Amino acid sequence: MGVEQGTVSRLENGRRRLTLEFLIDIATALGCRVADLIEDDRSSIAVAGRVGAGAQVPLVDAYAKGEGLYQVTCPRELSPHGIVAVEVEGDSMAPTYQPGDVLFYRRETHEGVPTEAINHICVCEGMDGNAWVKVVKQGTEPGLFHLISVNMLAENQFNIALKWAARVRLSLPADLVEKAL
Repeated sequence: MGVEQGTVSRLENGRRRLTLEFLIDIATALGCRVADLIEDDRSSIAVAGRVGAGAQVPLVDAYAKGEGLYQVTCPRELSPHGIVAVEVEGDSMAPTYQPGDVLFYRRETHEGVPTEAINHICVCEGMDGNAWVKVVKQGTEPGLFHLISVNMLAENQFNIALKWAARVRLSLPADLVEKAL
């Protein structure tokens, strides 16, 4: 293609802008379309539902597999395999998470609370069917857990039986969520 090292360096550090003509030359040299160079091929993930951050949110799986409230673009930091996304409802985890933020998690076990979840912010389901986002702490009795809010004005829950808990792997503020088409 005859591109000098200095040109590539200036493109990488932002001192030179890509032009359409340059993109056409690159696409021709690579044997692909210009669109192939600029399209985002990241997978989408279904937002399975909402989790309560102070709000009572029943965990309802009312969507067909792969569907949900809406689809979000999978963040580059995550592999989409096994990842679940949920939307925050309520403010008990503020300022860490706000209503509308999207949390991404992966369940390591189908049932139960793995030791890796203890002392971390998790998405969890209580025996009553409600879904929460809370810091999960060991309870005072075996098999029970304290669900701690980050917001000091919110109520904590003590000695709660959980069906499962999974650590939050990544979160996106509502205004940065890319809804997939």
